[in-house]
Amino acid sequence: MSKSVSGKNSWALFLLLLAGIVLGGFIGELTKGISGLSWLSYGQSFGIENPIILNLGILIITFGFTIKITIASIIGVLIAIFVYRIL
Repeated sequence: MSKSVSGKNSWALFLLLLAGIVLGGFIGELTKGISGLSWLSYGQSFGIENPIILNLGILIITFGFTIKITIASIIGVLIAIFVYRIL
């Protein structure tokens, strides 16, 4: 296991950040239709819009990558960092 300088596990931080991003994005999608909370789903999306397709005859590989950052996912990351610092 990889330990940081303070003795905490860096994998725990990674998993908490990932959970914060996923849960924040999920909450942002849920609140998209609610008038008072629709600001949580505001964000920007970037990445490869048209996927790259590699056709090798018997194998077709598709490459694509898109990231959507919303206010809710940023809040989720901040909460994950706060929880990590408490532990």
